[in-house]
Amino acid sequence: MTTPIGFQVTFDANDPHAQARFWAAALHYELEADDTMIRRLLDDGVVTEEDVVEIDGTLFWRTGSAIRHPADADVGPFEDPAPRRLLFLAVPEGKTVKNRVHLDLNVGTDNIDAEVARLTELGARELYRVDEPSSTHTTMADPEGNEFCVQ
Repeated sequence: MTTPIGFQVTFDANDPHAQARFWAAALHYELEADDTMIRRLLDDGVVTEEDVVEIDGTLFWRTGSAIRHPADADVGPFEDPAPRRLLFLAVPEGKTVKNRVHLDLNVGTDNIDAEVARLTELGARELYRVDEPSSTHTTMADPEGNEFCVQ
């Protein structure tokens, strides 16, 4: 039998740290903080102050931020099984067209309205609702305009 391949989903972002905070709250995931390692690398002269950013007293890599499922807190990114992880990387350009890939948040039909309200408070916006025999969901956009569905 072949071993499944671990993966992460990576998003381009104008502000990877804001996106990571939004999605951590949206999914009830944890923000990855490498503060101790980053401080050690700074002290050793391996990285410079330009490579990092401080947010709420914690150091993060300037160009990216990641979140992971709480049960995977002690799993390294290349361990087996790999953690359930989303990575947000800084890119210079903004989003210009519809996503080719998106997340579906499966909350159950009876919970869609409450979840849409919660996500709106976090900074998402509702795009449209679908209520048909074959599908009931709300399509939303995260703070940078990436579409996702609540179903």
